[in-house]
Amino acid sequence: MYSGKLTTKEPTLLLDILMAADKFEVLSCMRHSSQLLTSLPMTTESALLYIDHPCSTSLAADVQHVIGVAKEFLANKYKDFDKSEHEPMNIPLAGIEAIFSSSDILMETEDDLYFFMVEWARAWYPELKERREILSSRLLPLVRFSHMTCATLQEILGCTDDDIDHEQVTKRITEALLQIAYPTEKEGALAADGRAYEYKPVRVVAFDEPCAQVIVYLDLTRKECSRLLPSEGIFSHSFYLAGQEFFLGGCHELAEDDSSSSFGLYLQMLWNPELSKSITLNCEFAAKSKTSREFVRLCKDEHTYNSERAYGYYNLFEMPWLEFLADDDLFIDGVLHLRVDLAVAGQPKVQT
Repeated sequence: MYSGKLTTKEPTLLLDILMAADKFEVLSCMRHSSQLLTSLPMTTESALLYIDHPCSTSLAADVQHVIGVAKEFLANKYKDFDKSEHEPMNIPLAGIEAIFSSSDILMETEDDLYFFMVEWARAWYPELKERREILSSRLLPLVRFSHMTCATLQEILGCTDDDIDHEQVTKRITEALLQIAYPTEKEGALAADGRAYEYKPVRVVAFDEPCAQVIVYLDLTRKECSRLLPSEGIFSHSFYLAGQEFFLGGCHELAEDDSSSSFGLYLQMLWNPELSKSITLNCEFAAKSKTSREFVRLCKDEHTYNSERAYGYYNLFEMPWLEFLADDDLFIDGVLHLRVDLAVAGQPKVQT
């Protein structure tokens, strides 16, 4: 530390030297060993070593930098949750926290993360008391309950497993439901605080009178839209109208001659030949404008749903894809706010 000579490139030894230099405040040694550590090829083993190493509570910037690089490496390596779901089962607690603190994790829904956390805790902590403590204090705070499906939230509330602290989980779910119903902190909070979901949460307002009607709000970030490849889609959680199950799909759609692309939005019914019934709906699609701060109707039509065929609009905003992505009047603070008003045809509906 005091001679200025450092020859080892062994991560364990370099980390010990960095921590010692941090303790004795030898700044030049801290800087040099930190640079060496971050220049070495990162592996899962070395990343876990860095973030789980015993150290002082007050860390110098060089130490924090090494830990930050290690956390970022783990989050990126296990970014695609659906493809790497089984690998994180072998990762210890510090690594799990690093991976799932990220908002860039790709997964179908937040439900998957909740069930993974419970399964992981059962594998790593067979003793019930310790498992409950780890779930309550370290793992469940990583779960973003406001982005889970209502069906799973109901399942958790009715669950009688001893693994979780039901009072704590009920409190978290109540807070999540209030956030969904009254997103007062900022517009698009539901979208901005989520992850890279394949199935996006929606807010649904349902009416029974004067007719069966739902108003569905779907928020998409510019980042989510920009990740879509041509003909790929991002889908909403399902919702119900007149006893039938539907979902929305937004996509980067190519024209038939492949000469241009645009943003498309579709409504699809989940068709079950034994349970589903034909239904005709009045469908109105709208988006919020930054200029007016109100939802502006884009199109209105009537469709009969009697199969899994989706109905919607290839070019919802009547502009090319790149122009759509760059439109700051549509993306309010980086979030596109969509509204779909659906009502059973032939009956008066609530005016919105």
